[in-house]
Amino acid sequence: MRRDDRECGGGRRNTRRSFLRRSGFTAATLAGLPTLTMRRVLGAGERVVMGAIGCGAQGTHDLSALQSAGAGSVAYAAVCDVYDRHTQRARSLHAPRASVCRDFREILDRVDIDAVNIGTPDHWHGRIAIDACRAGKDVYCQKPLSLTISDGRAIVSAARRNRRVFQTGSQQRSSSTFRYACELLRNQRLGKIKHIHTAVGRNKQVGWVPNGDPPSGLDWNFYLGPAKYVPFNRHRFVYDFRWFYDYSGGNLTDWGAHHNDIAQWALGMDESGPIEIDGVGKFPETGVMDTPITFTVKYKYASGVTLTCSSDKDGEPANGCWFYGENGELYVNRGQLRSDPESISEEVLGQSDIHLEESDNHYANFLDCVRTRKRPICDVEIGHRSVTVCHLGNISIRLGRPLRWDPVAERIVDDEEANRWLSRPTRAPW
Repeated sequence: MRRDDRECGGGRRNTRRSFLRRSGFTAATLAGLPTLTMRRVLGAGERVVMGAIGCGAQGTHDLSALQSAGAGSVAYAAVCDVYDRHTQRARSLHAPRASVCRDFREILDRVDIDAVNIGTPDHWHGRIAIDACRAGKDVYCQKPLSLTISDGRAIVSAARRNRRVFQTGSQQRSSSTFRYACELLRNQRLGKIKHIHTAVGRNKQVGWVPNGDPPSGLDWNFYLGPAKYVPFNRHRFVYDFRWFYDYSGGNLTDWGAHHNDIAQWALGMDESGPIEIDGVGKFPETGVMDTPITFTVKYKYASGVTLTCSSDKDGEPANGCWFYGENGELYVNRGQLRSDPESISEEVLGQSDIHLEESDNHYANFLDCVRTRKRPICDVEIGHRSVTVCHLGNISIRLGRPLRWDPVAERIVDDEEANRWLSRPTRAPW
């Protein structure tokens, strides 16, 4: 029987992967070969053909937002998810002409697709992003960029080697409120920054929930992918995956990838990071989730600036970024900016002051860069460095001791046991 026209893979016969199969190459050979997919050059008004990989709530939001930002110049040719309900919903709401599949490799094989957005759980980001870059696709990948620091560096390397445009979905970089706050700080309106506090909220915890059967239409084994195999539990699926170290890093990586990214931006640390890390956390005594309920991580930069990232502030769950300097204090969050004294946050910067790159729409910025081949406002290196701050905090918490970090070599200093936590084993065949 012929394959359904709606099924992904209609253009597979002339793809790189099928060529390699016919030529007798193995998967191991594939990793060492330059990409064979030739990237077409897009004109100013030409459509960007995209595929969506991961169509849960965030992935579908990104799909819709990219279409809106493209103002008719973005077409989705395929949607992919291991849960059929997700792909059916994404297609019916936003991409009625798109084909569907469960295996992301079918999208990457298609020569007609220019770019992909990745909205899967975090533990899949590394493998999919690297394969997408090797397949010649530009990438919009949700934050946090990676599950481990080693994965993050590998993603950066793949993007650079294959000359891909790669936007990390830390959309606060495209907020005028956060940009202006960072400009005030870069222009020393607080004087020298002494301390930063980012609060990201407590990790969710629930009591014991028994395992069960996965819902109809879900490929549970594929969902787990590189993570260890465990029976289906509804709290390991969809939004709640964030509270399991197998798939994410709790709010320290989820919201921390946003607010610590702003701390890095304000300090001019987009390609660097802290040098000392000391984290503590209160882990649950019962229940199915394994990230700490509350946590505090203290960082120090080579400049002497300190950063505290915690679940709480003043003993209560909190969210936002606080900056403390010689001349006052500044708080910034989504839609909020205030300072003490008030005059600081009301100041108009002059032409001679430092002005940071402007983007008012994270998705439009990505699409513009797909055409111009410039690096987007939250380029892959930035996404990697910001989530590295978060990963180091989790490593310190889990090991129960402070760490010293070399941001140039990207190694933990004089602690080989801790360096083994920079990566994780993956389950075959991933």
